[in-house]
Amino acid sequence: MKIKVILTYFLLVLSFCAYGQIKEYSYKRALIGVQDQWHKVILPTDIFGKVSPELSDIRIFGLTKSNDTIEAPYILKLDGDKTIQKDIVFNLINQSKNDNGYYFTYEMPVQSAVNQIQLDFRQQNFDWKLTLEGSQNQQEWFSIIEDYRILSIKNEMTDFKFTKVSFPDSKYRYMRVLIDSKKKPDLITTKISWNEIIKGNVRDYNIQSTKIEEKKKDKQTIINVDLTSVGPVSKVSIFVKDTFDYYRPVTIKYLSDSIKTDQGWKYNYNILTAGTLNSMEKSEFIFTGTMLQKLQIIVDNRDNTALQIDSVAVQGFVYELTARFNEAATYYLTYGNNRATKPQFDIDHFIDKIPAILTTLKLGDELLIKKEAIHETEPLFKNKAWLWAIMTIVIMLLGWFSLKMIRQQ
Repeated sequence: MKIKVILTYFLLVLSFCAYGQIKEYSYKRALIGVQDQWHKVILPTDIFGKVSPELSDIRIFGLTKSNDTIEAPYILKLDGDKTIQKDIVFNLINQSKNDNGYYFTYEMPVQSAVNQIQLDFRQQNFDWKLTLEGSQNQQEWFSIIEDYRILSIKNEMTDFKFTKVSFPDSKYRYMRVLIDSKKKPDLITTKISWNEIIKGNVRDYNIQSTKIEEKKKDKQTIINVDLTSVGPVSKVSIFVKDTFDYYRPVTIKYLSDSIKTDQGWKYNYNILTAGTLNSMEKSEFIFTGTMLQKLQIIVDNRDNTALQIDSVAVQGFVYELTARFNEAATYYLTYGNNRATKPQFDIDHFIDKIPAILTTLKLGDELLIKKEAIHETEPLFKNKAWLWAIMTIVIMLLGWFSLKMIRQQ
C-alpha cells in the first residue's frame, strides 16, 4: 500500500510539473490529425522570430481526457540537399595530340554510368575549351559535351579554379577529353564519379527591400537585403545582368546585433560564407542554416567595372519534427521560452525504428499561453508618513524605557 501511495503521489507531481512547464512557454498551436504513433510536423516560417536561435525551446505537450499533461518526444531534422557520390575506378590508357589539341583517353567499367570528371593540372594559369566524347570500341566517338570552359587564375589578388566537368549520365567503355590548347596541359590527377543530388525541401523568404551601393573608393559593391521576417537562411543566389565573363570575390554576412550610440546605430555583422561570383557556374552560395533577417553581400570589383546586379534570392531548408505519440491526447506545438534547454529523448538513438513514410500533421492557429497573474503583496502602510511616525514612537519608547532603567539603578 505504501508503495502504491508513493507511486500515485509521484505521478501527480510529474503531472503538475508538466502542466507547469507549459506555462513557461509563450505560444501554442494545436496539432491536427494525430492518429498514428509516428507523425511529421513542418515548422512554419512565422515561428522563427519567437523561438530561440538554437530552436531549443520547441516542445510537444498533450492533454489527456483525465487532464494529465504529457510530453511527446521528437527529432528535429533539417530537410536539406543530400549528395550521393560513387567514385569510379578507371585507367588512363592514352595521351596524344593532333591539330585539334591534346587528348586524354580513359578506359571505364562498362557497367558504371558517370556524370562528373574533376581534373587537376600543374599549371596555375590557363583558360581552355574542353570537349568530352564517349565510345564503345575507340573507332566511333560520340560527343557528350563541347566547348566546355575550364579556367585557373592565381596571382596576388586572385586564386580561382574551375576544372570540374559536369555532364548528363553517360555509360561508355571509353571516354576521352580533348583540350584545345597550344601548350600541353600537365595533368596531375583525374577523378571520375557518378553523383546524384537529392534536392531537399527549400523555402523562399520574402524580401522587404534590397539596397545596392557602389563604393568606388573601396572598389566594392554592397548589397543590403532585409527580409520581412526572421528565418533560418541557408542559401543565397545572386543574379547578374551582365553577359561577359567575370569572377569577383564575394563575402556574405548577416546582422548579428546592433548598438545605439551617440553617433547613431552601430551594426555588427558576422560572416556566413565567402566564395567567388563568376560567370562559369550558378551563383548559389550554400551554408549552415542561420537565424537572421538582414544580409549584407560584399562584391570586390577591384579595378573592374561594377557588375549589374539584377536580383537576390534568399532561401532556407525546411525544418521538420519527427514525433512519437504514445497516448491519446490533444497535442500542442509549444514554443517561446529563452530559458529552455535542448531536450534529450531516447528516440535519438533509435532512428532506424522510425517508419519511412509519415503523415504530416496540420497546425492550428497560434494562441498565446495565458500566464497566471502575479499578485504583489501590498505594503501595510502605503503612506511613508505613517511609517516615520511609528518609527518615531518606537524610538521614543525605547529611550523612555532606557532612562527608567538607568534611574532604577
